[in-house]
Amino acid sequence: MSRSTRFFASLSCILAFSLIVAGCGEATGNNQAEATTDHSKHGTHSNTAAAKGRLNFNTKNITRINQDDAVRVAVETSQTIWPATSNKNRPGTVLLGIKGSWKINLPAVTLVHHPNNGPLLYAEKDRIPEVTLQEIQRLNPTGSKMNQGVQVILIGDFANKVRQQLEKHGWKVDQIKGTEPAQIAKEIDAYYAKNSGGKFPNGVVIGSMDASEYTLPAANWISHMPEPLLYVNKDAIPQATMDALKQRNNKANIYLLGPEKSVSNKVEQQLQAYGKVTRISGETPEENAIAFAKFKDSTTGFGWGITKPGHGFTFNRVNRVDAAIASAPFAHLGKHAPMLLLQGAELSNPLHKYLMSLQPKYKKEPTEGPYSHAFLIGTEKSIPFSTQGMIDEMLEIVPESGEGHEAMGH
Repeated sequence: MSRSTRFFASLSCILAFSLIVAGCGEATGNNQAEATTDHSKHGTHSNTAAAKGRLNFNTKNITRINQDDAVRVAVETSQTIWPATSNKNRPGTVLLGIKGSWKINLPAVTLVHHPNNGPLLYAEKDRIPEVTLQEIQRLNPTGSKMNQGVQVILIGDFANKVRQQLEKHGWKVDQIKGTEPAQIAKEIDAYYAKNSGGKFPNGVVIGSMDASEYTLPAANWISHMPEPLLYVNKDAIPQATMDALKQRNNKANIYLLGPEKSVSNKVEQQLQAYGKVTRISGETPEENAIAFAKFKDSTTGFGWGITKPGHGFTFNRVNRVDAAIASAPFAHLGKHAPMLLLQGAELSNPLHKYLMSLQPKYKKEPTEGPYSHAFLIGTEKSIPFSTQGMIDEMLEIVPESGEGHEAMGH
């Protein structure tokens, strides 16, 4: 073989080897890109092992009420908020509602705060579940100082034997009877006014009794502040609601919660006969809850006004109405948390965007705060651990510089 032949043969081998290497490199690069894309797609959901083998249901920025049954959600909420180890952290009065009667129980949580200072627990119309009875015994309510020492208030159309059972235990019992939602909301409004100095609060929250998904966020506010919840239908104002509004001498500050698909513009116009009307709304239940959490009336002080970090929230599924109502006392004590709603099991774009806008940031030291916290209501069948992890990450305090904790030396 001549020198030139050997040279071209060697050159051919080198070129062939280079093409093989390049092809391998390209294939490797594609595999890396695919892996990166896959990781990006799944984000914090990529580690499926994270939900296994855990010893508790909480994370550093989240407390989970690990119950789906509303009776037990109410009890676990009560036990979290009222240790009842001394007179100072025992409730004054326990509210007892009928499970499944959300239209009756929702306006009743305005009685959660002072002067009653107590949880809403659930029973059936003609019996008290043992877990509920045990919780009342554990709480050993002190009795309302402004309501003749009443320890338990029955909300709704309970059978007489339920009251008798409570009184047999030695508790002083009162009852707000009724089955018609707008009427009982009016009665609860009057009951609160009577037992808190005789004056009706000037502010009022108006919600639709036809659309729980838009009215639910009112629960946490009325558990936190004295404004009551009164009901309307989508296209009509019940007489009972008109009568309750007239108690404000037609000068009420009326906060209408929900978009026009839940309460029509016609009703909004009619409400103006009783005072100043301000609608707070979002197109979806999630966006509606966010709008209420962000709203603040600078003139009256009404509203959470949460647009900066350093707050608490409750997260409830839209379809678990009884449980959401029972969790309302998280707005009364502790973190004083407004309610956010999840329409599905995962965090939606509106919720993600809102939480990211509230992520706590520090300049020098994470000990500066502020800190945020959340209460997730439900088991992992309702709100998966992957969703909890994402929420926890967005509540975590981070450096203002955008660098990680490691870079900042923490």
